[in-house]
Order: sequence, then structure tokens, then C-alpha cells
Amino acid sequence: MEKSKRYSNLKYSLSLLDTFYLLLILVVFSGCGGSYLLVSGLKTIGLPGFFLLPVYLLILFIGYYLLNFPVNFCHSYMIERQFSLSNQKIGDWLLDQLKAGVLSYIFALVIISAFYFVLKTLPGSWWLVISLFWVLFSVVIAKLTPTLIIPMFFKYKKLEDQALRSRILSLAEKMQVKILDVFEIDLSKKSLKGNAAFVGVGKTRRVLLADTLKDKYTHDEIEVVLAHEFAHYKLKHILKMIILSSAMTVFIFYLIFQTSPLVLKVFGFYSLSDYAALPVVILYFALFGALIQPLEASLSRHFETDADMLALKITKSRDAFISMMDKLASQNLADRKPNALIRFYFFDHPPIDERIAAAKNAKLD
Repeated sequence: MEKSKRYSNLKYSLSLLDTFYLLLILVVFSGCGGSYLLVSGLKTIGLPGFFLLPVYLLILFIGYYLLNFPVNFCHSYMIERQFSLSNQKIGDWLLDQLKAGVLSYIFALVIISAFYFVLKTLPGSWWLVISLFWVLFSVVIAKLTPTLIIPMFFKYKKLEDQALRSRILSLAEKMQVKILDVFEIDLSKKSLKGNAAFVGVGKTRRVLLADTLKDKYTHDEIEVVLAHEFAHYKLKHILKMIILSSAMTVFIFYLIFQTSPLVLKVFGFYSLSDYAALPVVILYFALFGALIQPLEASLSRHFETDADMLALKITKSRDAFISMMDKLASQNLADRKPNALIRFYFFDHPPIDERIAAAKNAKLD
């Protein structure tokens, strides 16, 4: 418990630091003229207009990564190693960082290029059109995740344990969830935490079972984990979160549409179409994300509780659920009893002890 508290408190602190640091960088970079000077410099050296945005965005990505490297390194590498939750070598971690950075850059370039194109083409309704594009692009990425993105970081194969595979497929059929198959992923090469996921859209939908979970949990415990994941789909939590996220995206872009003329003047800009004003747009999303996080976390906790209850009702495996939660808390160094403020802001799942208590009181008939 003491080790879990120390680990969790470090993670909370670094998450807050990361958020405040990003906001500070955006404000300083925009307000002190750094963004304007960078765009002006790129124009001065004769960079063709077509390459201006990609190069400017690349410099932003590299600059932020270097400025944020100490926090990122501590958060995602040093602490995980310190608490024996990862055995990944530094070279492999850096390679993953490079892959993630390249993917993030490509996705950001697509979205931001579309943003400026729509902004210039439809000045009166750009906020709605780009919101719809953002949502559709997110769905495409979700569909490609299991076949394109995850294989860049992990190797996975069809689950060889036929008894467990048949049990999971039967569970999916019982819960009327269509999946391609059940796969085992080599998470242990990077992390020693237990995990399982239900990923993909349509024909790419599949179960990914981490070897760190498969090798340490009973079939009953694994079944109740997957029943929980299937419950999210069955209860339409995924669809509801997509709708909520879409609504938030529309709201933010509409807020930018309505308030940006005034906000841009504060930072010394006169037009949203100016590439130099991009950090201000990012600032909207970063600030709004930080403010709305408790609401999203609260809704997510509600969904997680409902998924727990349905999983228990389907599997009738109260003891397996409780033992699985105890193991998961120990393996992942979960904060079982966070204080109310931390729970309110950070926890998108109910704390482990709350979930166990709810399971003990659940009616399974």
C-alpha cells in the first residue's frame, strides 16, 4: 500500500506538472512573439508556401519534445523502472518515442492542414465542418489502430490457449459482441502491468490479451475482465463517449469561432488563419481539456461501474472478480484508496476498493 501510494503520488504530480508546463509554454511562445518570429523566419528564407505549415509544425513538435523531455522521461520511463513496472531498455523506449512522435506529427498535420483549408474556404461555418472532419478522422484512426498502429509497437498473434480462446469467443457470442478473434500481445517486453483491450471498429474489432495478464490470471479471472470490456460495447458506452467527445469538439471549435478575435488580440495576432496563431488554438484545447477532465472522469467512473455490474451478472463470478481486482491492484500498483480530490480529478475508474465493495454487494440474479 505504501509503495502504491508513493508511485501514484509521483504520477499525479508529474501529470499536473505536464499540464501546467504545456499551458505555460503555449502562453509564453505565443505572447512573447516566438511563434510570430518563427513563421516570419521561415518566410524570410524563402520556404515555399506549401511547405510552411509542415515545417513550422515539425519545429513545434521537436521543440516541445525537447523542452518537455525531462518530465516525459521521468513520467514514462524512470518511475516505471524505479517501481519495477517496466524492464524496457532505454534504446527501445527512445525508439517507441520516435515512432509515437512520427505518428502524432502525421495525424496532427492532417487535422491542422484540414483546419486551415476549411477556415479559408468556409469562413462562416468552418467550425462545424472541421468538427465533423475531426470526428470522422478519429473513427478512421480507431479502425486502423489494431492493424496499423499497434503492430508498430507490439507483436501479437492468435491466442494459443485454445481452451481460453474458446471461452472468450463463447462469452462474446453470449453477449452478442462480434469480434474477429482473440490475440495475445507481448506487453511484457515494455511493461509488467496487466492489461487487456477490446479494440477496433467493425471488421477490425478484436480482443488483445496481454501476456502479463494471460500468464498470471486464472481463466475465470480473465473471463470476467473481458466480460467487463464487452459490457462497455453492450451498454453502448463507446458510442456515448464518441458522441460526448464529438459534442465537446464542436463546442470548442464554436468557442474559438466566437471568441478568437478578442483572444488573438491579447496575444498580438489579427487573424486565425495566421499559422503563427496556431499555439493559441492549441491553448484552447489544452485549457478546456484540463477544465473538463473531472466531468469526463466522473462519467467514465459511472460507465465503469455499470460495466462491472453487467460483467458480474453475465459471468456470475463474484469471487473471480474480487481476486482479479486484488491481483490487478498489486501488479499495477494501483492507488486503492485515493483522497477525494485526487479521485475527483484523476480517476476515470472507481478505485479498486470501491469496485470490490460494489461487487460484494451486487445482486447476481
